[in-house]
Amino acid sequence: MTHPDPLTPRTPPTPTHDQAATATRAPWYANVPGLKIFLTPVSPATTLLTGDDGTAAPGASGTTGAVRRGVDAPPFSRPGSPLRASSGAAGRGWYAPKLAGAPSTTRQAEILNTGIIGAPTGIDGVVNGTDNLSSTMISHDAPTAYNAIPRKLTSPNVIIFGTVGSGKSSFTKTVMVMRPLLLKKHQAVVFDKKDEGGEGEYAALTRRMGAEPLRFDPDGSGTRFNLIDPLIARGTGLQGQMLLINAVARIARDDTAATEWEEKATRYALQLMFEQFQDSSRVSTTTDLMPYLGKVPLDQELSAGARERFHQAGLSIRFGLENLLETYAGVFDGETSTNVNLSHKLTTFDISQLPDSGPAIPTVMAIGNMWLMGRLRQERGYITNVIYEEGWHMIGGPSAQLVKSNQKLSRSLGISNVFVMHKGTDIPRDSPGYTVVQEAQTVYAFRQDRPEDARWAQETFNFAPDTAPTLMGLNPGNCIFKTGSKPEAHIHHVRSDWEIEVTNTDSAMAAGDALD
Repeated sequence: MTHPDPLTPRTPPTPTHDQAATATRAPWYANVPGLKIFLTPVSPATTLLTGDDGTAAPGASGTTGAVRRGVDAPPFSRPGSPLRASSGAAGRGWYAPKLAGAPSTTRQAEILNTGIIGAPTGIDGVVNGTDNLSSTMISHDAPTAYNAIPRKLTSPNVIIFGTVGSGKSSFTKTVMVMRPLLLKKHQAVVFDKKDEGGEGEYAALTRRMGAEPLRFDPDGSGTRFNLIDPLIARGTGLQGQMLLINAVARIARDDTAATEWEEKATRYALQLMFEQFQDSSRVSTTTDLMPYLGKVPLDQELSAGARERFHQAGLSIRFGLENLLETYAGVFDGETSTNVNLSHKLTTFDISQLPDSGPAIPTVMAIGNMWLMGRLRQERGYITNVIYEEGWHMIGGPSAQLVKSNQKLSRSLGISNVFVMHKGTDIPRDSPGYTVVQEAQTVYAFRQDRPEDARWAQETFNFAPDTAPTLMGLNPGNCIFKTGSKPEAHIHHVRSDWEIEVTNTDSAMAAGDALD
């Protein structure tokens, strides 16, 4: 008996005719419509071979002709699973169109699995615009982020700055006023500085919201603000009232700060006046305070020289306030106008007709700020966006101390101060206003034309080093957005047709073009 050599490869047996038929026989449901999908895929038996190369394989014996060998073939030359089980159904549109793809490799196809850039913000708040990098929506609202759990911001204050024509005014109207008013328990108060057709630029929007702008006129024919309004003392107490008087006196005296003697004389005058009007039915006014400024306390052991110094200190504050009352008679002289209230979602103080220079505008802003806190102390439960157009009047001068001193109270009353200005270099770095700017946790920086203004923004808000050149090249409607400690994002502001119509701030230029 001959045993096979274990080193000799075995030749598999050739299947019989019956075995081959059984292996290739299709199951019964192969031709049943709807059941073909359950067929087991079968690898094709076709082998792609080349033709005759004219040579024989080395060591081959007993062969004639060419040797056939396998070769690489393009992807479309290789067999694959049929994509259409029925040509008739394909012709009737039951399948996707048969399109020829492009041959590729795994390495080349990596680019098809692109990385997805996450949105810089979530969906809370109001829509600000789109992110220029990821093309995703940016939503943010400073009070909403401040009240979030956990808290996302430490301050609800907002800074918006940019040169003329950069789109900051339209952005402010849309994102800080119109859209937040759609939220529950939200209201807005605007100090409207920009003149448009003889009234403030927010006048049309205010009327659309069902209210009338509170207009201040230099001749006293408009709205009046009382420096000694009872709501001010109720909101901030005697200390707040004294801070307001000292701030207004400083504004009226060309930024001359009150001395310790002047502050003491002011406090004593207020105490005497409040005692006198405690049981009176009439509201005390700024004019009522004047006779008490300069009075000397008799219950204190003061020398003759000290009494004279105390008297002179009171007179100095008195003369400064009297100059203000005489110059703007009817604006600050008398009780606050009865139409000054928060009965509408949007309240606008139209100060567009007051002179740019002088004490009128910062004084109205200072009194309005203190009056608002006193009013909100009685009407809690609202989120109030307070927009200061030309905000450097408020944080670039003596009024900044009021904002800084009352920040904690403002947060507790739901106030979000929004300061809108052209550039930040107008604010001295050693002033309280610069501290207010630095503490703001939401910043929108529009185009800056001068390199020093762009560098100020980059250094103050800790932007990336290459942000300064970017600020100088921003197109209108684009800005650099930064909130908290997050990296800044590049926003493109998007408005609806109705918002474009309402927020148009160039009506005078448009009218001129129409006349041409």
